[in-house]
Amino acid sequence: MGTAPQRALALIVARELAANLATPMFLIDAAGDLVFYNDAAEQIIGKSFAELGTISALTWGEMLKLAKANGDPLRRRDSPPGIAFAERRPAHATLQATALDGTVRLVEVTAYPLFAKTDEMHGVVAIFWETERS
Repeated sequence: MGTAPQRALALIVARELAANLATPMFLIDAAGDLVFYNDAAEQIIGKSFAELGTISALTWGEMLKLAKANGDPLRRRDSPPGIAFAERRPAHATLQATALDGTVRLVEVTAYPLFAKTDEMHGVVAIFWETERS
């Protein structure tokens, strides 16, 4: 029988925080996989985390189609979570997100890396919320 991969304490604590927030939030681990999103995020994503489970970075990027606020294509690495992951710094942007149900929403996204120590990144936290089109 296999064992589930151990998660860093920072991710465990972040998951507990996310599970108790009304603000949409998702977590990416140090490998770049989506490892959790909360109930509030389900409304924007279009499916519950229980339905999808952990998703690889590549699959996640293909499922949740992101674009710049004006609709231009956006590379995954140029999104706030991509910047937080690759450059290990916080990032924020207004983006279009196409949910799994096909609904296109304008969302504000803020992402930041989770560090246990200065040089030990355990993943990324992203919070997001739907915003009004101007």
